Amino acid sequence: MDHRKLYLKFIDANVQGIISLYWENAPETCKAIWGALEKPIQWPATHAIFSGPEIMMGLPEEARNFDPTSLPPENQTILPEPGEMLWFYQPKNFFKIDPDEFWELGMFYGKGGRTFGPTGWISCTYIGKMTENLDAVAEQCKLIRTEGAKRVEIGRLA
Repeated sequence: MDHRKLYLKFIDANVQGIISLYWENAPETCKAIWGALEKPIQWPATHAIFSGPEIMMGLPEEARNFDPTSLPPENQTILPEPGEMLWFYQPKNFFKIDPDEFWELGMFYGKGGRTFGPTGWISCTYIGKMTENLDAVAEQCKLIRTEGAKRVEIGRLA
């Protein structure tokens, strides 16, 4: 069993949580994301519109070192648990309301989440779950709704 983990850190608040990856249930996607995070990434996390208690982060261009269309559907659901992290690729012109390409890492921080979007239900690949410090991270996630985007860093746990 693979024990490699990620961290997600709210930079300004210095609040960090640890994500245990679902290596057994999403091996190809975990491998791709692990490879993409050879260097930690920083991104302004925003709050989801349709899916409830979720923050969304992109994968910056310099970390896009795999073909997202080659990843198989793995460990999919539309009803995530609090703390679960997803991977979702939005090709150009996928959504009518947002024509941009988007490489998304999303994290659900509370109950009642669902992967619902402008086209309806969207099954996503769940790559891990925050197993340490979710409560403190969730407080930061909630603030995004009222204060706006917050800079986060995601990387491999050393």
